[in-house]
Amino acid sequence: MAEELRRLLEAEARAEALVDGAKRECDRLIEQAHAEVRAAEQRAEEHLPELRSSFFNKAVERADLALAELERRYHQRGELLRSLAQKHGDEAVSAAFALFIDPDWE
Repeated sequence: MAEELRRLLEAEARAEALVDGAKRECDRLIEQAHAEVRAAEQRAEEHLPELRSSFFNKAVERADLALAELERRYHQRGELLRSLAQKHGDEAVSAAFALFIDPDWE
């Protein structure tokens, strides 16, 4: 009986040692995971200015393209309006001249 108790106590001691070892390993793995997360967060923080700069540069490029397109349309519209003004001015001069020559002209 004493031998069985001794073996049970030894088995219990080994089991407690295994549990303690497993707890230490679990704690070590958790701490390692936390360290890896902190390192990843730091790398991301260090990378943010580069990302912001990239997005800003792309936004500036898109704004420049939109501005160029608006300027192109503005100049096209101005040319069209000048052309129409010239045409209607010529028509007005012709009508005024015709009216001057023939007051009954309509």
